[in-house]
Amino acid sequence: MGPRVLLVRMGRLPYAEALALQERWLRRLQAARGPGAEAGALLLGEPAGPTYTAGLRGGLEPDEEARLRALGAEVRRTGRGGLATFHGPGQLLAHPVLDLRPLGLRLRMHVAALEACAVGLCRRLGLPAALARPPPYTGVWLGDRKICAIGVRCGRHITSHGLALNCSTDLTWFEHIVPCGLVGTGVTSLSEELQRRITVEDATEPFLEAFEEAFQCTLTLHHDDSD
Repeated sequence: MGPRVLLVRMGRLPYAEALALQERWLRRLQAARGPGAEAGALLLGEPAGPTYTAGLRGGLEPDEEARLRALGAEVRRTGRGGLATFHGPGQLLAHPVLDLRPLGLRLRMHVAALEACAVGLCRRLGLPAALARPPPYTGVWLGDRKICAIGVRCGRHITSHGLALNCSTDLTWFEHIVPCGLVGTGVTSLSEELQRRITVEDATEPFLEAFEEAFQCTLTLHHDDSD
């Protein structure tokens, strides 16, 4: 069965609210550490509006931030690794807040498991060419087109942030930045590759199957709406 991980279905919500919810779960897991403590939670949702984020390595200058805000998007700096990327409607957002020790993982193995989740989802939906590439090409790709961005944070064995996978995302938002600082590469989505609309809801169950497989865990739905 593997360690238990709580599944928190966030639904469609502003990206800032997803970050705030992540912080609450992070504090909860930090406080619960000890024998028999839970492995953590998988926060799953969809951004409600367009948001550009910069990671610990930066990626957005002040004038760029102003330009992006003028487009009607939010701009946020986050504590994840990596550079600038876009989050918006039609994107599957997965933030595993996990204690890596009960799962028997190190940080690099955690990132590889996240990549395996995205690859597993793509293959379940009929895209066998999806694969992870070596640095600096983090995330999951179909040729030179990135379908899933990955950026994580880890402190004292506890992870936060995670991945954003384009399902039916409006890809024109990516044209206003150099996604993840990689020049000469493109972005794509499940809908673009499969030539039919694939919503976040369509992708959720295959993703959860891939997550349990990659992390060797058991997902249990969390029902407490107060968190």
